[in-house]
Amino acid sequence: MQYISTRDAGTRFTASQAITQGLAADGGLLTPCYIPKLPGKALEELKDMSYQHRAVYIMKQFLEEFTVKELTDFAAAAYGPAKFDTPAVAPVRTVDGNTHCLELWHGPTCAFKDMALQMLPHLLTASLAKTEEFKTVCILVATSGDTGKGALEGFKDVPKTRILVFYPKDGVSQVQELQMVTQEGNNVGVASVVGNFDDAQTGVKRLFSDEGLRQTLADKGFFFSSANSINWGRVLPQIVYYVSAYCDLVRDGKIELGQTINVCVPTGNFGNILAAYYAREMGVPIGRLICASNSNNVLTDFIRTGVYDRNRTFYNTMSPSMDILISSNLERMLLALTQDVDEVKGYMEQLNATGRYEVREKVLEKLQKRFWGYCCDDKETQRVIGEMYRTHDYLIDPHTAVAFSALEQYRAETGDQTPCVVASTASPFKFCGSVLGALGVTEVAPGLDALDQLSEKTGLPAPAPLAGLRDKEVRFTTTVEKDHMVDAVMSMLG
Repeated sequence: MQYISTRDAGTRFTASQAITQGLAADGGLLTPCYIPKLPGKALEELKDMSYQHRAVYIMKQFLEEFTVKELTDFAAAAYGPAKFDTPAVAPVRTVDGNTHCLELWHGPTCAFKDMALQMLPHLLTASLAKTEEFKTVCILVATSGDTGKGALEGFKDVPKTRILVFYPKDGVSQVQELQMVTQEGNNVGVASVVGNFDDAQTGVKRLFSDEGLRQTLADKGFFFSSANSINWGRVLPQIVYYVSAYCDLVRDGKIELGQTINVCVPTGNFGNILAAYYAREMGVPIGRLICASNSNNVLTDFIRTGVYDRNRTFYNTMSPSMDILISSNLERMLLALTQDVDEVKGYMEQLNATGRYEVREKVLEKLQKRFWGYCCDDKETQRVIGEMYRTHDYLIDPHTAVAFSALEQYRAETGDQTPCVVASTASPFKFCGSVLGALGVTEVAPGLDALDQLSEKTGLPAPAPLAGLRDKEVRFTTTVEKDHMVDAVMSMLG
């Protein structure tokens, strides 16, 4: 299994090289040359396995140079009881007869990013050894809220690594910010950026492609890598939970083996729904992929028209992890649809130069055969949170509510009642203010007191990692302009 850049098929990389580099030197995303098919009886065998064993089975298809023993040790460490609060790791909860919720927030930071970011440090440190890389890796992360804390927690005190997280100032929830600025560890750093997530993400990509900076760091014994979903080591573990969800539904008698399901995913950077697409390509019987967006509906418009245009108003919403107008992982999808690196490179050049591109009609036809796109605003998001709680006694966060709204719109438009798995991406306790408002509370308690308020309102306990924030000391207070992110890097690395 070899990997290529989405913009250049001329150079091939091993899995360990792809994971170590994070991003190709040409700015493209390193991607498998093909998606392997699951053997005929794989799903039947997988349905009776633990989540950890499923992870080993799926990831091994893409990581030929890693042994089963290595991957087994990684999975045990990443997804064990010390990290996740349920043995199921990513349990599926049935909401009604044909609607199921895949809960991806039972890890140490209470968000779906843990599913990949508990695994990535193991993959990266092993990859460093396999590629005989002796320099210290400096991991740069742009976060819209959850990736930052997930990456910090995953890489905390991991040998031969440093990690620096940039988040948009005033663009994350209070709990998300507290999770990051109180992070423990001797190899971590956090800085807010004046601007939005796209500014932070563009700044990180600019640092990656700065040859002079790379050389300066190399002279100091460092090199850059990424823990964002531009790194293949982030996307791969996400494929696992879609395969796992299907296996759980079969095991529990909710569907028959071979029966088709739809999947609905709230997404901003396109990585989470891309993982579902790859699971489908591997052979999981997934029909429609329903892409859910908030008011930053650039993906909805793209799926409907074939025009990707980030030249629009940016909204700060109550689902901040999706407040994104440049969806990096869409580039991998474009390669899957076009099978042409030059075409993808052309689209990315147009996006960089003008902020928009339009795909060919044939590409749009392929896209619309698999994907349906819907969006909703904050008012609708709150309506769905309230309705889910009243009707199903099920408390969800704003991102998950956006997905349930999209599914409702899809079913109303198409009449398609195929069983659907909705990806639930964060604990509602990470967004207490928005959730309490949706439940009719007009006066939300300040700071972390809102956790207690939501617990009292619903009778549900706040997750231990969030409740524990009260005792943490704020360690990071740096704010940088988007054009001076390099200063934060050089300050951290001395």
